[in-house]
Amino acid sequence: MAVQTYKPLYTVKEVSKILQVSINSVYDLMNRGKLPYLQIGAKKVRGSDLERFIETYPVENATEQEERRA
Repeated sequence: MAVQTYKPLYTVKEVSKILQVSINSVYDLMNRGKLPYLQIGAKKVRGSDLERFIETYPVENATEQEERRA
């Protein structure tokens, strides 16, 4: 599932499919303030906020991963 340009809101289940993580991971990101959401009945994420989250999430490279393991 891809982020759709003009879709205004995503459910937690849809966000988990887009990010390829568990639903619990999405709730964790929300609860830690890393992924903004709206409380409209259930928690929902704006399409623009999801795109911004993906674009600004820190990127890791192999060198950083190797340094952490050492």
